Amino acid sequence: MMCKTGKLVRTNEEKAEVLNNLFASAFTGKLSSLTSQVDELEDENWGSNVPPTIYENQVHDYLRKLNIWDWGSKVPPTFFSVHADSFETTSLAAAVVLESSSGNHACLLGRFVTYPVWFIYTTILRFFRNPHPAITLKDPEVKYALRLIDKEEVSHDTRRFRFALPSMDHVLGLPVGQHIYLSARINGALVVRPYTPVSSDDDKGYVDLVAKIYFRGVHPKFPDGGKMSQYLDSLQIGDTIDFRGPNGLLVYKGKGEFAIRPEKKAEPVTKKVKYVGMIAGGTGITPMLQIIRAIVKDKNDPTTCQLLFANQTEKDILLRSELEEIQVQNPGRFKCWYTLDRPPESWEYSQGFVNQEMIRDHLPPPQDDVLILMCGPPPMIQYACIPNLDKLGYTKDMRFSF
Repeated sequence: MMCKTGKLVRTNEEKAEVLNNLFASAFTGKLSSLTSQVDELEDENWGSNVPPTIYENQVHDYLRKLNIWDWGSKVPPTFFSVHADSFETTSLAAAVVLESSSGNHACLLGRFVTYPVWFIYTTILRFFRNPHPAITLKDPEVKYALRLIDKEEVSHDTRRFRFALPSMDHVLGLPVGQHIYLSARINGALVVRPYTPVSSDDDKGYVDLVAKIYFRGVHPKFPDGGKMSQYLDSLQIGDTIDFRGPNGLLVYKGKGEFAIRPEKKAEPVTKKVKYVGMIAGGTGITPMLQIIRAIVKDKNDPTTCQLLFANQTEKDILLRSELEEIQVQNPGRFKCWYTLDRPPESWEYSQGFVNQEMIRDHLPPPQDDVLILMCGPPPMIQYACIPNLDKLGYTKDMRFSF
């Protein structure tokens, strides 16, 4: 039947027939037919509350068994390489499980079970999608256990961790500029550390963290290394860790508008700026990247960003490729400059600790429509950033330290 707007409105019986046809196409190998059927139905949204009568016959049985998140660890990438374009989120396919250790059995499972099931699962979600994504971090005082579904070695001491959210329709629910806390019991003691995801609420179903691993026995001042970073590195696919948030005193609202709390219980003060300067040290780049991405993705946001990024060596520069890609794609909106304690011979950027000259040459000058953001090791903030900003005339309301 047709509604007043001219769109087709299906009865529950018609919806059930559609789903049965989709399953039949998938499990008989007629995936091209399935794709065309989905394309024809693309504009339909059946809502989040589905009447039980829709789940008739085999449809109910299939859906009841599709508990994707509890199927185990990781599927070999070859399972999905051929059909990668068919997945809404290919990396989430890694969350699908294989219990068989036999290569032949695994291939059969991937070809005849895993791929059709995942295809159907993501396809059906397109019809029952919620226009308002579900929020994972509903309460900043509650811990949410999230499962590790992928781990990538970015460098010798840096990893990218991907954790699954409760469903593919979930987002983390972290305002731009905020962070989360990870907590775990390590050697009998509760350890809590702040992290800023490098993914955003544009990404459904997962959250990504990039972390530098501080190994035991590397730094003489910290012989035991980093408790949380080493614990993260020890996690196996399928393990969980507790997330808590959102937390933080700053939120970027967009179009150059920041809401900043002087302290945790205070009301936020709005600051509107045209220019954002950033000083980051080491892993302090993650909140900066979050804000940079939020600014450049909005073509109507006139805010410009300039980043001064300090590290010990060139190989320590986190997320360099992402930063330089943003710079290339957004000329005039984002500029990045580096300084290293121990640069290579051919280094074309600055050398040494952050100083007045670097700030003056590579960050916006002090004025009312400027905000300088800082994040990095406390000694960098206390002894390099703040004194030099003071000398150059940046007042306290022109700067914020994460």
